[in-house]
Amino acid sequence: MKIGVLITARLKSSRLPLKLIMDLNGKSVVEHVINRAKQIKNIDKAVLCTSTNSQDSILTDICLDNNIHYFLGSEEDVLGRMYNAARFYGLDYIVSITGENPLFSIENANLVVNEFKNNLNTDFIYTEGLPIGCSVYGLNVKALELICEIKEEVDTEIWGYLINRPEVFNVKCIDQTLKNIESNFRLTIDYQEDFILMNEIFKNFSSNYIPNIYDVDSLFEKNPNLKFINSDKVQATVDDLVIKRINDFYRKNHDQIIKRKEKIYKNQI
Repeated sequence: MKIGVLITARLKSSRLPLKLIMDLNGKSVVEHVINRAKQIKNIDKAVLCTSTNSQDSILTDICLDNNIHYFLGSEEDVLGRMYNAARFYGLDYIVSITGENPLFSIENANLVVNEFKNNLNTDFIYTEGLPIGCSVYGLNVKALELICEIKEEVDTEIWGYLINRPEVFNVKCIDQTLKNIESNFRLTIDYQEDFILMNEIFKNFSSNYIPNIYDVDSLFEKNPNLKFINSDKVQATVDDLVIKRINDFYRKNHDQIIKRKEKIYKNQI
């Protein structure tokens, strides 16, 4: 059994262009994510998954400089990119992290890895209670294969509704909370205000120190006004019509999906 970390990242962004290579306390945003990924325990490989778009070649250069594997795939189909990366590197389970989350919880990632090691039948792991940008996801590559085979959606940048399907998959929820930062608070980078907040956070730590999520929680206890920097920004969500289309698809095709799942999980073609 091989478990890998996949960091999905690309430079195209309508709200904050080139945010992943912006300087944050002496390192680019994506380098902070890479350094955190290397701290996750009991993983076999860490891979940055970017697109074949020439603009993203900057990210592959960063990978070479930071001694991390990379994979080039579809720009829009994030699930397809992750699946192809997992196959290429021979992974059975993956921890999914996005490149705009330089404060994702290493502790949460360790819990995801342990869940897979303790329960090989788990298909999807998500977390409730942590701020936006702090939790990671766990996926069984066989579940990812099934979704990529049956899905009708092409743009899968926001893909949770495709796999968080307890009627099809074995889904596990991890409960993890912080004392001073609520679950609806943004610790991700989509807007300039998010980046300003991250700068305020990171300047409290040395450039070579990798703060854990509890360090950040303590910082917010001492500096509660930090919460106001990006409080007017709202997390992007999936359109209601897309959610309805996905729900209808799973409902109408449930039996066929289950049959195909059984074949994939038995390694039958």
